[in-house]
Amino acid sequence: MLRGYVIAFLVFLYAPILLLPVFAFNDGTVIAFPLNGLTTKWFAELRTNGELHAALVNSLFVAGTASVLSVLLGLAAARANVRYQFTGKAAAMGLIMLPLVLPEIIVAVSLLVVAVRMFGLDLSLWTVIAAHVLICTPFAIAILNASFQSLDPSLEEAAIDLGCTRPETFRLITLPLVTPGIVAALLISFTISLDEFIIAFFLTGSDPTLPVYIWSLLRFPRMIPVVMALGTILVLVSIGILVLAEWNRRRGLARMGAKDTGGFL
Repeated sequence: MLRGYVIAFLVFLYAPILLLPVFAFNDGTVIAFPLNGLTTKWFAELRTNGELHAALVNSLFVAGTASVLSVLLGLAAARANVRYQFTGKAAAMGLIMLPLVLPEIIVAVSLLVVAVRMFGLDLSLWTVIAAHVLICTPFAIAILNASFQSLDPSLEEAAIDLGCTRPETFRLITLPLVTPGIVAALLISFTISLDEFIIAFFLTGSDPTLPVYIWSLLRFPRMIPVVMALGTILVLVSIGILVLAEWNRRRGLARMGAKDTGGFL
């Protein structure tokens, strides 16, 4: 019964996504069965839409910047969490990981009030980046925690005994061994930021990100098939990035000879 429930749950969850490519190749503008015929014109429209291209560039800039900053912060936090004991560590890590369980709508409204009312900032891509760093950093920490826990501390101790300073040990020994985890964290953070809508909707200014632009297209019925075509591409790209991140994580564990206790994904 449990297996049947899991299968039914997965079908209910992912069946709507499987309909994206079906209607993306449908010749009609009405999203309904029966289909009118096969066409690729909706994908061709994606190449000529300048506003779409601008929104895509904005999303790539936001996702790239937010993922790099999130991994840098996550690297420091994960290292401190695994290797050191200090007063208030549990409370600090709990606060850092809190965005994982908070509703995004609450986070978005709170950040909007802080950015506009308290600091008087103009809404722009940088306010979106700051918010995405907040929600992506816990994911990066979760992945990098596993990488540091799988790292044998005796390797670092041996390097120090042989004359390396601590910065040299981190650069020459620790960093190369946790690089697969860093790459996986980058890919996961990039995907989360690229797909995020609620926070971007509240904090974006005159330059919308791709999810916000897609939402604006839904007001025009004729553009819905174009949204389906774009959604198909985004789903394929997201799946590819997640598969690459998981493959890189497992490759890193194999290099260190660590036991795989289950992927983060």
